[in-house]
Amino acid sequence: MKIITNILSILAIALIIYNLAIVDFNSPFKGDNATVIITILAALCAILLLQILRISKKIEQKNKQ
Repeated sequence: MKIITNILSILAIALIIYNLAIVDFNSPFKGDNATVIITILAALCAILLLQILRISKKIEQKNKQ
């Protein structure tokens, strides 16, 4: 499970970096830039959810002991 969450986190970070490279900061909410910003926010949410999953698995393992 740890490998899968790491891979998904790396993919989400790569998606954020890619979208930051193509966003136009002069007009961030016009045209395709709105889609890019929404994609960045979605990737950030995915990273947050993966971290919550990782922490919950650690807590589950400690409760089993």
